[in-house]
Amino acid sequence: MRRLIEISRFAVVLPAISSLIGGIVLMILGSIDIFKATVEIVLTQAPLKETIVSILTSIDAILLGTVLLVIGYGLYELFVDSRLEIPEWLEINTLDDLKAKLTGVIVAIIAVVFVGFLVEIKSASDVLYYGVGAGAVVLSLGAFSFATRKK
Repeated sequence: MRRLIEISRFAVVLPAISSLIGGIVLMILGSIDIFKATVEIVLTQAPLKETIVSILTSIDAILLGTVLLVIGYGLYELFVDSRLEIPEWLEINTLDDLKAKLTGVIVAIIAVVFVGFLVEIKSASDVLYYGVGAGAVVLSLGAFSFATRKK
């Protein structure tokens, strides 16, 4: 029974690989969209506002891809093999490490999404509502990270 439980940790391999594949796909698609937006603005002189929104949306996809990569690396490193050759800043030794890295990337995504809304929004009150909402989420993530960190 003990051996079965020990081996069960390898069940995380499939979600880890799926996260890595999803992250790579999102990064490729985001990069292609940025390239398309660049070509479009050069060839057709597309409006700057539309180009900004398009590029910010693409960056959002790339950042989400980064989240999936971090999840994939983290799960694999935590459950399967801690000897991965990855940059030191990406090493994950505990679930708290994974949580901290994910929180940082999520905050970056929120910032990019908020800037995208800033470009599209026409009224000051909408900017205020979205800003307060984004700020509340970021503060909540910070409070959660602070309250659950290990000393």
